[in-house]
Amino acid sequence: MISDVVSVPADRRTLPGDFVVPQSARAVVLFAHGLHTPRSHPRIHAVCAELHQAGIGTLSLDLFSEMEGPRVDAAQDQPVDMEMLGRRLTAAVDWLKIQPDTRALPVILFAAGAEAAVALRTAAELPDRVLTVVSWAGQPELAGDALERVRVPVLFITGSQSPQELRTAQDAARRLAAPSSLREVRAASHQFDEPDALNQAAEVTQGWIDDRLRSL
Repeated sequence: MISDVVSVPADRRTLPGDFVVPQSARAVVLFAHGLHTPRSHPRIHAVCAELHQAGIGTLSLDLFSEMEGPRVDAAQDQPVDMEMLGRRLTAAVDWLKIQPDTRALPVILFAAGAEAAVALRTAAELPDRVLTVVSWAGQPELAGDALERVRVPVLFITGSQSPQELRTAQDAARRLAAPSSLREVRAASHQFDEPDALNQAAEVTQGWIDDRLRSL
C-alpha cells in the first residue's frame, strides 16, 4: 500500500493532502476539506480506513494551503469564493489523473458541509472524469446554478435527526440532471457522532461506490 503526505499544486498554491493507494485499487476517493471538517478529523480517518480495506484509494485534501491557514467553519462567518475552491478541487482531480497509481482509476468526490457544494460544482465541470459524488451532511444549495449541470450520480447522506438537512438534500436532488439517492442514517445528527451512526453511513457509502463501479 502506498501512503504519503503530498502537496498538490492548485490555483498558484500547494495544497496538503494524505494520499493512500492500496494494491490493486479499484477507484480513488477525493475528500475535500477546509470549510467544514479538517482532514485530520478521526471520523475522516475511520472512513478512509474502511475504504482502504475495500480496495479504494483516498486523497484527503485541504482546499486551503498551509500559508492561508485553517478555514474550518469559515463558511458560517464570511463569504466563500466557491469558484476558487472549485478550481482547486478540479486541479486535484487533474493531479490524480497524472499519478502512476491512480491515473487509470475512476475518481469519486466525497465531501461534507460547504465542501459538498464545491464537489458538485467540480462534478458539473468534469462529467467525464468524475464517477460520482458523495455528500455527507452537505450544503449542496451553495453550488447554485451548477446543480442543474451535474451529470454524474450523487448520493446524499443525512442524519434522521436533521430535518432541515433532509429538506435541503431533497431540494438539491430535484434540481440535478442526474440520478441520485438520498439515504438517512437512523437516529443520527448531522455529525454522525451517535453510536453506530458512522458505521451506517460508511456502509451506505461503500455500497453506493460498489454499485457505481459495477456499472462501468
